[in-house]
Amino acid sequence: MHWGHCVSDDLISWEELPIALYPDMPYDNGTNGGCFSGSAIEKDGRLYLFYTSVSEEGEQTQSLAFTDDGLTFTKYGGNPIIPVCPLGSNRDFRDPKVFAYNGEYRMVVGAGIHNTGSILLYRSADLIHWEYLGELLTDGRFGNVIECPNLFPLEDKWVLMFSSIKAMPHRVIFAVGDFDGVNFTPDVPDGQPDSWPYFTVETGPDFYAPQILEAPDGRMINIAWMYNWNRRVDKGQLQVGAFTFPREMGFDKAGRLTMLPITEGMHLLKKESSFVVYEHGQLRVKFNDRTVLERPFAHEPSVLTLEDVGSVELFINGGVENITVYIC
Repeated sequence: MHWGHCVSDDLISWEELPIALYPDMPYDNGTNGGCFSGSAIEKDGRLYLFYTSVSEEGEQTQSLAFTDDGLTFTKYGGNPIIPVCPLGSNRDFRDPKVFAYNGEYRMVVGAGIHNTGSILLYRSADLIHWEYLGELLTDGRFGNVIECPNLFPLEDKWVLMFSSIKAMPHRVIFAVGDFDGVNFTPDVPDGQPDSWPYFTVETGPDFYAPQILEAPDGRMINIAWMYNWNRRVDKGQLQVGAFTFPREMGFDKAGRLTMLPITEGMHLLKKESSFVVYEHGQLRVKFNDRTVLERPFAHEPSVLTLEDVGSVELFINGGVENITVYIC
């Protein structure tokens, strides 16, 4: 696996540039490995790229690369910067997400051992040397490993977002709460201390492994992998997958977490789509008279639709629910 590289001024039109990261070092050139998912952050004019490096032995470690011009990328000579998973196994230890926090930096990493998924938390002052702070979340109900964790501020709250591989389709899970630099405490409804604080915003099958980027104006923007594990490569294809349209994270007037297309792309949405119909209490996505997906709704929902080549993205009732689905 490599890291591709594209640039955009508006997150809609993209220019493809040369590949950024190649699996060319002993710690990241495994036959079934390479330079796995991660994140990037800017500090003092330098862009730091954090990624999971997967060796020939299948060991997953966290590594660092950087660029000063946005075009030439150099791997850190001391890689891997986190060579050992504190849980005791490097087989499921991946997807570092780095963010600034109170003059320092934090990193969340997905992990798992003994059929129990976890999110691990690290701290750094310089983006190179990292101190393990502990498990931010551990829960076997999310599967044997948690992938692509993100922790980000939104208005006066913090949002924890991660991907669970336990169920089919695989799910992206959210929780809203507070973060003190070491612990994330999810909100629970008043008077219901034992209620489940985790929920989904996207309920379609083709939305996984989203990453959050902070725009210059402070917006938290979500871009996900448009894919599900049931999808097969068609004859003549080498790969199957795409990215979802960028979505802004927010809260509605009722305090519910929402995802809606970025402002720059709202003009592309349709209030009516030939692919979407509400009938007999069901919201259906249809293609060539075939129902691709359906969801029950007691009342007809408000739906905005983004149509693309072979896929549609639905934004329902102000973005409190989204549905991403391939139609062909």
